[in-house]
Amino acid sequence: MEMINTFQIESLLKTNISSDDIAVLLNPKDYLNQLLTLIDAAETRIYITVLYLENDAAGRLVMERLIIAKEKNPQLDIKIFVDFHRAHRQVNKQKYNKYNVTFYREIDQKYPDFIQFYGVAIKGRELFGVLHLKGMIIDDSLLYTGASINNIYLNYHARYRYDRYWIIKSGELCNSFINCLNHTFISSEGVYPFNRHTLKINNKFKKKKAVQYKKLIRASYRLERSKNGYLTVAPLIGIGKRNNQLNNIIHHLMIQAKQYLILYTPYFNLPGILEKDISYLLCCGIKVEIVVGDKHANDFFMPKEQALTMMGLIPYLYEINLLEFIKCHQSSIDEGLLIIRLWRHDDNSFHLKGLNVDTRYHLLTGNNLNPRAWRLDYENGLLIEDHYGQLLNLIEQEHRQIIKHTTIIKNWQQIETQSNYPIKVRKWLARLRWSNLDKIMKQYM
Repeated sequence: MEMINTFQIESLLKTNISSDDIAVLLNPKDYLNQLLTLIDAAETRIYITVLYLENDAAGRLVMERLIIAKEKNPQLDIKIFVDFHRAHRQVNKQKYNKYNVTFYREIDQKYPDFIQFYGVAIKGRELFGVLHLKGMIIDDSLLYTGASINNIYLNYHARYRYDRYWIIKSGELCNSFINCLNHTFISSEGVYPFNRHTLKINNKFKKKKAVQYKKLIRASYRLERSKNGYLTVAPLIGIGKRNNQLNNIIHHLMIQAKQYLILYTPYFNLPGILEKDISYLLCCGIKVEIVVGDKHANDFFMPKEQALTMMGLIPYLYEINLLEFIKCHQSSIDEGLLIIRLWRHDDNSFHLKGLNVDTRYHLLTGNNLNPRAWRLDYENGLLIEDHYGQLLNLIEQEHRQIIKHTTIIKNWQQIETQSNYPIKVRKWLARLRWSNLDKIMKQYM
């Protein structure tokens, strides 16, 4: 293991915050209510960055409130940034030309220039990288969550997809997010305004996208100066395997843990470097707690009555990873150094990610802590440094809520093995192993 480099963390650009300016919401319904409340009261700006804003009941509700806010205050600056390719996905298997981008254009035709919609294409195909930045700025409040905007993320109907929901009030932090969006995206030829424009995906599109990718690599969040205080927040951003600020901080954050590490991830498919970091901590006698979604709480899990597709194999591949990891570290589990919690609640899904290191560092991120996030997607995060444990009660309250529907795994025999999988799943997994496609899928899913 390399020498621990704390300089990378200490030298980050950060801003001071007060514990009174931080709120943690514990469920998606409260988050939706708070989002709508802030939109209704917005005075100057609303910038929304999500993987997608869906044309469903929850998405239309948010859009309606944005339009009402604009009608009430014509000077309100509203911009929405989504992934270009996800905006062109077919919505809920409806007719072929029904996409989210169609929804955005219909809004703009009815309310010209009320809302500026931008599609960001990271690569030529969604498989090779998406816009996975998080953060909604409303005036001087930053809402940070891994959730996109649709029915399940916002628990608008029966089911929900569980995430983290933080609100930080800081004009300087919000300005850094907005300046990055304006500089990186709005001025770029590789970002496409959806307002009343139709786009042909041709060679010209591909060339613009290549230029855009180079700009993404150089992007950063700017703050007036680096500040050292008792409670600070540092915005992080990164893409690609090399010189990725967010990746580097995640790695160095983990290996400098002195007492404990708590890691949240929806999918157990850790990059190799993070698995080594965990092994290193366990060898040093440092406690590690991992909270991960059960395969039934995975976005891609398919019930037995549903026809199996290739994507439906992904939860099983992750469970196989977890089983191998538990077998490898069974002695640490027996010693009480390693705690693994599996989250499952009815037919809901789990989408949490982030790190808590000792009582000092807390990382909020949309990064799934998997090879895809590590190499392909455009990710960001917030590193909160709390020198004197001012947020300890909030952190513990959130953690208690997160683990409410978890089961502690004390032995690998608690994990379902392949011999008990449905016959179709076993056959498909055998074909994937024979062709080595299982390894490829783990890199892109």
